[in-house]
Amino acid sequence: MPRVKRGFKARRRRNRVLKLAKGYRGARSKLFRSATEAVDRALNYAFRDRRVKKRDFRALWITRINAAARENGLSYSRLIHGLKLAEVGLDRKIMAELAVTDPAGFASVADAAKAKLQ
Repeated sequence: MPRVKRGFKARRRRNRVLKLAKGYRGARSKLFRSATEAVDRALNYAFRDRRVKKRDFRALWITRINAAARENGLSYSRLIHGLKLAEVGLDRKIMAELAVTDPAGFASVADAAKAKLQ
């Protein structure tokens, strides 16, 4: 039987993986088998962490809002409840930005929440 040299498809598949592994250390960027394992793991982490990033940022925003709310005499949960009653439509990302960059503006938002809680 004649010897079969794999065609361009196999080379193209290997090159695609090795291109994704560019920048990895040692054999992981040079050898196909090591590169395949490293790239598969990296793509799994990337998929997972795109979701984890959203959780992490939300937790950070809540921490910042809570700190600013306590400076204004409210807890985080009471602030959020008051804002719901006052029908203030600010999301946590914007409120955290307000808390950091414009404390006076955040204080006015907190006052609106306080007023509805009374």
